[in-house]
Amino acid sequence: MRRTCSAFALAALALSACGQQEQKAASPNPTQTATATATPAVNGPARPARIAIKPQFDEAGPFSEGLAAIRMGGRYGYIDVTGKTVIEPMFDFAGAFSEGLAAAGDGAKVGFIDKKGTFVLTLPFEVVDIFGFSDGLAPLRIGEFLTGKWGYVDKQGKIVIQPQFDAAGLFSEGLAVVRVNDKWGYIDKQGKFVIEPRFAQAGSFADGLAVVRTGDGDKAGYIDKKGLIVIQPQFDSAFPFSDGLADVQISGKYGFIDHQGKIVIRPEFDFADKFSGGLAAIRVGDDQTGKYGFIDKQGKIAIDPQFDFADLFSPSDGLAAVRVGDAASGKFGYIGH
Repeated sequence: MRRTCSAFALAALALSACGQQEQKAASPNPTQTATATATPAVNGPARPARIAIKPQFDEAGPFSEGLAAIRMGGRYGYIDVTGKTVIEPMFDFAGAFSEGLAAAGDGAKVGFIDKKGTFVLTLPFEVVDIFGFSDGLAPLRIGEFLTGKWGYVDKQGKIVIQPQFDAAGLFSEGLAVVRVNDKWGYIDKQGKFVIEPRFAQAGSFADGLAVVRTGDGDKAGYIDKKGLIVIQPQFDSAFPFSDGLADVQISGKYGFIDHQGKIVIRPEFDFADKFSGGLAAIRVGDDQTGKYGFIDKQGKIAIDPQFDFADLFSPSDGLAAVRVGDAASGKFGYIGH
């Protein structure tokens, strides 16, 4: 039976948000250790949230290229930044637009649609997972759901990197993270390993750095594109850089570091997402009853914690998906800056 990705899953797999660490490469450069000269999340006059699109959707993804995937009942469609439905909910799954196309599926038809909702590329393979395009290539898994292998397809539907990986991520900064025999490494667009598989976990590159974990249970740190440790493994969890900062978890709390591994926003949140458009979603309280708000890059509360879920602000459209109500019956809408 064919199974494909959920609407808003990116090629995160165990990837971009893993608490990760790396193998000890023989780096000629001194490694960095986080130092705790941090800015606390001072409570100044917070901004109330500006509701841009009222909560009404059963699920809602981030805006990308002017459109966002939403779910109504069991079907997915797309809205524009005014909340107007521009592609009716008619897909079994639908991903974010990237490079003008979005991965989508309708019954046995799986492939990529344009912004009119028309399939412009239907894949003839037994696809069980598929993600969007990045650097002209899209990762997909072919075969059985549990045993199928990942490869990459181009915009003509041609497989350009043969399915051979146990897991695969999007290309980012010219490299893609892949897993072979329980070890993660990085390939180029020809499918050749640039950094050999040797990490227990690994994430995509951002700002020239990637999160890795050397062994199961080890701490997470960051490597450069040579595979050398540049920020020492020391975090319980670590995530990709965005807007010059990366969210990390230390002793159960989330804060942010800079490219040197220096803590610039003290770990004091129960959850933190990456920065986008100068703001980052944070949660105060546990994942069942806690509330989500947003902080600025000084660590100050910019939008009071008030939502039951909050996604990141779209860098292109300036809107963030939020949920009001619990995961079972709550509704998604969008707020603006």
